[in-house]
Amino acid sequence: MLSKLPPRERQIVDILYERGPVAVSDICEALPDQLSGSAVRAMLKRLEDKGFVQRTDSDRGFLYSPSVSETAAKKSALSEIVRVFFNGSPASAASALLGMSDRLEGKDLDELEAMIARAREVKGGK
Repeated sequence: MLSKLPPRERQIVDILYERGPVAVSDICEALPDQLSGSAVRAMLKRLEDKGFVQRTDSDRGFLYSPSVSETAAKKSALSEIVRVFFNGSPASAASALLGMSDRLEGKDLDELEAMIARAREVKGGK
């Protein structure tokens, strides 16, 4: 979903996820290289037309925020990574993450175990 956006539009959406509802001037300041307010407004309009951004009126003018929940965006991005890098296998992706276990703390491993147990319950499994 978001991975299909052009790089500059993706940067803008990422800023919106990081900062919440923001004005065009805030987006301009947050971008790594300078763009005019009118260029940013044009991209926001395209993003709004595509359904990625919503705007609300405020005393500062329009405030822009993502219209796709962060959870849905993360799930979509992760699905794309699993598809591309792990041949569509969530188990292979999880195995790769567990291969980084030297970076995982005990509480992280406990959380992963609990998630696996919940997934088994939902599937009616062991």
